[in-house]
Amino acid sequence: MAERNSGGGKMDDLEAPVCVPLSKRPARDRIFETARELFYQHGIRAVGVEAIAHEADATKMTLYRNFPSKDELVAEVLREQERDYWIWWDEITGCTCGDPRAQLEAIFDAFETKACDADIHGCPLSNAAIELHEVDHPAQKVSVAFKQQLHARLLDLCRRAGAPDDDLADGLMLLMEGSCTARVTLGPGGPVRAVARAGRKLIKAYLDQ
Repeated sequence: MAERNSGGGKMDDLEAPVCVPLSKRPARDRIFETARELFYQHGIRAVGVEAIAHEADATKMTLYRNFPSKDELVAEVLREQERDYWIWWDEITGCTCGDPRAQLEAIFDAFETKACDADIHGCPLSNAAIELHEVDHPAQKVSVAFKQQLHARLLDLCRRAGAPDDDLADGLMLLMEGSCTARVTLGPGGPVRAVARAGRKLIKAYLDQ
């Protein structure tokens, strides 16, 4: 079983990476991290609990002791990915001195950089919403609530930047969501490379009137 780095922060030049063998980590952590990776790489429907347990060096019984069902495991993975996204969002917007227009532009600049990364396969919450379209699925509820919050944050920034109505936020939301799909279908060399420029032009068109 390969070793994985358990740390998420940056290390200075004198600090050696600390790797903990996967088999020595708590079973719940192994199962959760394995599920997160497999769901994102292969899709939720394509990955069964047997595969997760095997890759995590655990048993199905151990998996079900920690997670009531696969559906709840998926939902918990998406909640963690949502938390990671808002951490990223807050870091980006926190570097703009509270200027809402600069925050919007910074979000799209960073979004393009993130989307063009070789290891990115679209937004995991968007992917889940498309794959798990049942309205009562616990993971679908997480995805929908996340997208509603994303739209609300864009609306707030656009209004504070001086947008006269909701059209700018709606357009930016569509641009962001479309870019996630284009990244999956056409790769990092496709239209996603233009998302920051398109975002800035849209912002300019609505705010510089």
